[in-house]
Amino acid sequence: MVGLSVGERNFIKGGIAQDLRNDGRKRLTYRPIYVETGVIPQANGSAKVKLGATDVIASVKAELGKPTLSHPDQGKVFIYVECSPTAEPSFEGRGGEELSTELSTALERSLLGGKSGAGAGIDPASLLIKEGKVCWDLYVDCLVISSDGNLLDALGAAIKAALSNTGIPRVQFREAASSDEHADVDVSDEEFLQFDTSGVPVIVTLTKVGRHYIVDATSEEESLMSSAVSISVNRRGLICGLTKRGGAGLDPSVILDMISVAKHASEQLINKLDSEIEAAERANEEEP
Repeated sequence: MVGLSVGERNFIKGGIAQDLRNDGRKRLTYRPIYVETGVIPQANGSAKVKLGATDVIASVKAELGKPTLSHPDQGKVFIYVECSPTAEPSFEGRGGEELSTELSTALERSLLGGKSGAGAGIDPASLLIKEGKVCWDLYVDCLVISSDGNLLDALGAAIKAALSNTGIPRVQFREAASSDEHADVDVSDEEFLQFDTSGVPVIVTLTKVGRHYIVDATSEEESLMSSAVSISVNRRGLICGLTKRGGAGLDPSVILDMISVAKHASEQLINKLDSEIEAAERANEEEP
């Protein structure tokens, strides 16, 4: 929890009102973002993302599973977040557990669409191997290493980068010749399919401080917010999910304006993130 004096609070609010934040950014400008991929060799894909002083890791593990009865034509995706107590003293004990649950739920709403999978940024149908029988289950585990605000956007970026780094083994499925035999699932150790991230959105959180909203808020700025809306937007400008934090209500017209601003801000984030992911993957390929 950030403790600010009245003078500090007024200074930060005044700067935001004049479109000049504490660190020199404008209201809709992001901090520098850095990406490193392949940081966990045991995982199918992984990435570390640093957004200002916020540092997070995401890893993807693919395991064979069975589709649910309600969705026999889809695989499954599970997202878990852990907030390291070393990242922030308030993450100790129950505080960290509650935030981990809140972030996990927000990421699922932002990336996985509705219960049917409709509108999902991560397409569950792409994880199917044999309808009703075999699918891939993706376990996305995230860790907050250090925290200086805007955790949800950083985690969303790390998941997108980790999925870009993910290789899914090629699978051959052979039906059982008779009812006495089991179906044969052959998982390749050599052939991998690159996970398609073209539809995976980025998350843009607009934090309302005073009468204005900002992107990529620091911890100090978040301590002054009245509300925050997180909007996941894909490359085509389509909204994949929306979540809200904070007790202050928002007029529907304000939310529509925030969605419009988020779509504009997502373009700079997607371009920068894609550029960083491409550079990180290229660096991995050049390593001996």
